[in-house]
Amino acid sequence: MPSAPSPDALHAAREALAAADPALARAHAALPPFAWRLRPGGFEGLFRMIVEQQVSVAAAASIWRRVGAGLGEVTPERLLAHAPETLRSFGLSGQKARYGREIALAQVEGRIDLNALAHLDDDAAVQVLTAIKGVGRWTAETYLMFCEGRVDVFPGGDVALQAAMAWLDGLEARPTEKAAYVRAEAWSPHRGVAAHLLWAWYGAVKRGEAAA
Repeated sequence: MPSAPSPDALHAAREALAAADPALARAHAALPPFAWRLRPGGFEGLFRMIVEQQVSVAAAASIWRRVGAGLGEVTPERLLAHAPETLRSFGLSGQKARYGREIALAQVEGRIDLNALAHLDDDAAVQVLTAIKGVGRWTAETYLMFCEGRVDVFPGGDVALQAAMAWLDGLEARPTEKAAYVRAEAWSPHRGVAAHLLWAWYGAVKRGEAAA
């Protein structure tokens, strides 16, 4: 079972990031300690990430409760036992129902073993995940961060991270996805911790608790 980095490990990583990048040191100084948001993984974890995309937190929670109640147990077999129309009755869009079936089929047919990703390095794991229809790079990277506790993964396509990076470097516009990945290279091997730091900063600014 994956484990989240300890508070001491997170503190050490933040100190290393602040020492390596004066710009990131400003966000580090402005924010209190945070915990790593580890979530259950496997089929359920990946499917839930698909379900929760592009909807509000409240809507995502409501839909996920309906999915859990409808399936009884969130497994590839239980999902595949339901027709797409039934899955849509749980609150899923047609696209998310199709993507859920694609992930379930990949697992059942042996094209992917979500429980064995830990044996792959980050890049290889991203390639395996994105080979599944409906699983993009952002989904793969956030799955590895939040469901496997990987500390050097950076989802450069995340718009909140891009906004925080623009504040960080005094840019007039958000960096492109490619530019965000390049910028984050300086934060290895703590890119996932840097992402958590930037997300925390973004949230604090939006709540009026910190300055951009």
